[in-house]
Amino acid sequence: MCYYDRGRSLWVHRPPVSGSVYQFKFHNRRVYARYYAGVMKEQFDRLIRKWNVQAIVPVPMDHKKRRRRGYNQAEVLARELGRITGIPVERKLLHKRKSRAAQKTLDRRGRAHNLEGSFWVERQTIALERILLIDDIYTTGNTVNEAAKILKKSGVRQVFFLTISIGQDI
Repeated sequence: MCYYDRGRSLWVHRPPVSGSVYQFKFHNRRVYARYYAGVMKEQFDRLIRKWNVQAIVPVPMDHKKRRRRGYNQAEVLARELGRITGIPVERKLLHKRKSRAAQKTLDRRGRAHNLEGSFWVERQTIALERILLIDDIYTTGNTVNEAAKILKKSGVRQVFFLTISIGQDI
């Protein structure tokens, strides 16, 4: 079942985009977020306004991985997008428990199973009705879908998403 309402990605995840996202994600190229957010605003501003989102929520990563990497790339991107759109960023609303395995090592079914129950919200009831989730890559949609599922169970009516790139096989 699909829990998110709609979403968009800037580009297909292939060179040179895949290399850029890799640098942003694993090699501390946080400055890339400014460019990505600018292009998101340029391409999707009208759509974001139509969705009438009340807050931007980055897809979280588990604490251990975040400590090891030093940052969450989705959060860096969400903050930049929030800064240029004026939409508040709720970075502490959604949390992630440690996954059993890295998503990139699993097939479609394994990814879905790996994420079951991995997200939780800070508050039992969320006053926000329309949220924009931000992530770096939409591969199978399982991460966005599982996050949307828990947000909706907490009272959010509509969950939209934006990502930098989308997998080639989608």
